[in-house]
Amino acid sequence: MLWNIKKEPDQTKILKLAKALHVDVLLAKLLVLRGIETYEQAKSFFRPNLNELHDPFLMKDMNLAINRIENAIKNNENIMIFGDYDVDGTTAVSLVYSYLNGIYSNVTTYIPDRYNEGYGVSYQGIDFANDNDIRLIIALDCGIKAVEKVAYAKEKNIDFIICDHHRPGKEIPNAIAILNPKQADCKYPYDELCGCGIGFKLIQAIHQKNGQDFNEIKPYLDLVATAIAADIVPMTGENRVLASIGLQVINQQPRIGIKALIHLIKKPELTITDVVFTIAPRINAAGRMKSGIHAVQLLTETNFDKAKQIAIEIEQFNKNRKEFDKRITIEALQQIVDNNEEEKFTSVVFQEDWHKGVIGIVASRLIEKYYRPTLVFTKSGDYYAASARSVRGFDVYKALESCSEFIEQFGGHKYAAGLTLKPENYQKFKNKFEEVVKDTIPPDLLIPEIRIDAQVFVSDLTPKFNRILKQFAPFGPQNMKPVFMTSGLRDNGFGKKIGVDKTHLKLSIISGSDNKTYNAIGFNLGEKLSLTNKGNDFEIAYTLEENHWNGITSLQLNLKDLQN
Repeated sequence: MLWNIKKEPDQTKILKLAKALHVDVLLAKLLVLRGIETYEQAKSFFRPNLNELHDPFLMKDMNLAINRIENAIKNNENIMIFGDYDVDGTTAVSLVYSYLNGIYSNVTTYIPDRYNEGYGVSYQGIDFANDNDIRLIIALDCGIKAVEKVAYAKEKNIDFIICDHHRPGKEIPNAIAILNPKQADCKYPYDELCGCGIGFKLIQAIHQKNGQDFNEIKPYLDLVATAIAADIVPMTGENRVLASIGLQVINQQPRIGIKALIHLIKKPELTITDVVFTIAPRINAAGRMKSGIHAVQLLTETNFDKAKQIAIEIEQFNKNRKEFDKRITIEALQQIVDNNEEEKFTSVVFQEDWHKGVIGIVASRLIEKYYRPTLVFTKSGDYYAASARSVRGFDVYKALESCSEFIEQFGGHKYAAGLTLKPENYQKFKNKFEEVVKDTIPPDLLIPEIRIDAQVFVSDLTPKFNRILKQFAPFGPQNMKPVFMTSGLRDNGFGKKIGVDKTHLKLSIISGSDNKTYNAIGFNLGEKLSLTNKGNDFEIAYTLEENHWNGITSLQLNLKDLQN
């Protein structure tokens, strides 16, 4: 692990902010590291307010989109809400469908089948629309690269409104309206919204144009917060506001479907981390193992007993997903060893019977072992389909662009993408991808990095400090939970490996600064025990956590790494 201490901010700014906020210098430093330098910026950071949301009509084509929807309603046209099968797509479909269905009855949903149709807008979906006399499709979390498919729809007299946040290609589909802040000529002030976030801006615009109270659409923010958490978009600007208020909705008055999931996992209050690791995987499991339409049914259900039944089915999907994930990861790791590919710059693996629904998760697992850009392929119809994942700082989307001669289609982000190719091009692609990454990736990006906010004494991290630190949440990209570093520590002799397979580390650490003992937990750091039990001093990189046990709350150090 590469430990990188963030550059020390301007001391004058830190002291000025500490004085203005009446907080200690360490807290002020953590804020300045996040670009917060004034009282007003801090107020906005600590108290996210819906008044800070941008006018949705600043987004390119918003007027065109609203006018087309109004005409569809006026002319009694059928409307189809089309979305991707992951959390962002299914929450977006659920949001826009629920809203439109509340004001107009001729609305239906469509989630493509991951296995028969693949990612994004599909010919089957367009044919379904045509067969059912649907004249308007609103595509969510997909569509920005569906040039041929939108043209196909046009031939059938079907219009498209595209709401997408993925990077546009060289050619833009000929849709009635394209809502995507990543378009070069879109002047919307914030371009990091997820697909569900753009869906929310669409209903916000309809609501605003009709002069209605914003609070009436606030209940939809539970879906937006779930999508923001799951899609790993920056926790800044509008995303921070939407996620913060949405998390309140989740904990106070969630929609029936989310309430059913919370009932299932039996957790009284959720953090954004809980949403990422408990709610999102279950919603995702529907699209991975069966069909994303199950997630939409859950998230749009209004009867709690029916929602509980769907949630139980989805829970079983999630259990199945875990079993596939574990088995395929073992097989993929073994394939890398068998092919003598442990020293390469990339991991590219294929097996035709691997479950398409979990290859993205497996790619992430491989990165935990071999820290490098990774693709996991499986057979999908006549093609090979892959999920790509990347490492910190490396743009896998650009790398795929450099290999496009061997790819049938691809799309995605800097750190995650999907693609299909013909079987005969697999080895050529694999060789080319290795070559591109080898030639372009800086060596330090192949080492996992821990970014450290500050070197501190453990005694600095008091309960009062933690109470304020908790208000930095919700955490996410560009607002990660602060990581601290402390040196000169010793184990009190009771350190041990824990867990069923003894992979985790539990320590009672003695601090040289105050000679007090602090509890620490290190997940997947069991092998580091030998560094602590020889009487030597060691240093740790960690976050501050609360441990709840038998009604007692105490602070504990969550270890990220440990070294002598």
